Amino acid sequence: MAHTKSALKRIRQDKKRNLRNQSVKSTVRTATRSFRETLEEGDAAKTQTSLRTAIKTVGKAASKGVLRKQTASRRISRLAKAAHKSLAAAK
Repeated sequence: MAHTKSALKRIRQDKKRNLRNQSVKSTVRTATRSFRETLEEGDAAKTQTSLRTAIKTVGKAASKGVLRKQTASRRISRLAKAAHKSLAAAK
């Protein structure tokens, strides 16, 4: 266990940040999962709206530093690619 004041403060800060990061990651996973579910349903309008929300949540996570910028970009690209492929196949 830490003994110095600064080390104890660092532990408190880490706990707080860890909880916040877990929350943001959970939100990203939920948004991605809901997008994948609407993608399987085949409704184009729902797919577009869920894609927008998923992209927004991933972008926010990257801006907060929970995800790396490149990781967020890759995930957004894959989501958009899946949506485009699904919508093109539906036509």
